[in-house]
Amino acid sequence: MKSSLLRFSVALFVLICTVLLCWHCANAPGPDPPPANIPVAVQPVPLSPRIQAVLDDYHRFFSQEMALTQTPGAAVVIVLDSQVVFMQGYGKRIVGRPDSVDIHTVFRIGSLSKGFAGVLTGRLVQDRVFAWEDPVQRFFPGFTLRDHAQAKRIRLWHLLSHTTGLPYHAFTNLIEEGYDTPRIISEYFPKAPICGVEGTFFSYQNVAFCAIEEVMKNATGKKYQELLMEKIFLPAGMTTASCDFQTMQTCGNKACPHFRISNTAWDADTISPLYYNSAAAGGVNASIADMGEWLKVLLGNKPEVVSNATLDKVFTPVVKTGNERRIMPRWIDRDAASYAMGWRVLQHENDTIIYHGGYVNGFRGEIALNRRDKVGICVLFNASSDLSKTCVKAFFDRWSSR
Repeated sequence: MKSSLLRFSVALFVLICTVLLCWHCANAPGPDPPPANIPVAVQPVPLSPRIQAVLDDYHRFFSQEMALTQTPGAAVVIVLDSQVVFMQGYGKRIVGRPDSVDIHTVFRIGSLSKGFAGVLTGRLVQDRVFAWEDPVQRFFPGFTLRDHAQAKRIRLWHLLSHTTGLPYHAFTNLIEEGYDTPRIISEYFPKAPICGVEGTFFSYQNVAFCAIEEVMKNATGKKYQELLMEKIFLPAGMTTASCDFQTMQTCGNKACPHFRISNTAWDADTISPLYYNSAAAGGVNASIADMGEWLKVLLGNKPEVVSNATLDKVFTPVVKTGNERRIMPRWIDRDAASYAMGWRVLQHENDTIIYHGGYVNGFRGEIALNRRDKVGICVLFNASSDLSKTCVKAFFDRWSSR
């Protein structure tokens, strides 16, 4: 009897202790949340005090400028060598609503898409699908110009370097009217004057640039969007990146574009289907986490996606862009800017900056990298904010003075 009573007492004691322990765990305070708007080092990367000081100072600058410019929302990623060392969302996905921009919020990236087209072309050259020097007409017989002889001479690299000889932004207006690339090229390119010799005359394009989509489709039997997903997005780990209107529409965590209604106020707009019909020129959707993985590719840290030799070719300047508006005035001289394959190449003092900016449907984007220092930055905005004009310069000024 005494033994049974003792066993019962021990069991009761254990039960009471278990209940009390569970109650304590359930009601114990959790870890303190990280302070708002503190720079996020996504991986535990040991950084030198000087580099950490650069990141902290840039974060302070960006936070202050977000407030001064009343920018609705933005996201920043900085990659050093193979590591994301800074990644942060700022502001709101939609003004006046509670949802904040985070690292997985998807933006339209506009002409930053051109860099993907250049690298994807390089990857297909690497895979021996075609060669840089192949005539466009070999894979896209419908490609034509007013000067038929010049049309025959156009190579793949002419498309990606904006050196076909066509006038500035030839027939971009027809993209906005919903025309597809083959129709614009077959019906309207023969009507456009030839303004220069191929390979030597720079004139920024969207339609001619997108002829590379037709080349890829006819060479592989796959649509451009499929190839981009298969060759770049998936192997690079860009899990929320896409290249179509429907995916952006149905995305739950996306930023909406904004337009200015006064000097200090913005209003939200809707996602437009425009320019998804020119995917290579402006159709990519991505989060800042995706763009961090993309920067790793561009800095040569994912050779399974694309080799460094291919990146060397893609980033090699083809033509000076001195006849174009200045890129980053008061920082880059007009004669210090060139264009490569979907990328601008900027000379700043002793540095070479690989760069592109983008605008579409109220979104803005900026991406830049210094391959020598193995550092890159991307900034995405859901409004055409004045901060987009200074964010790259502000980072590299701090980086060079570290």
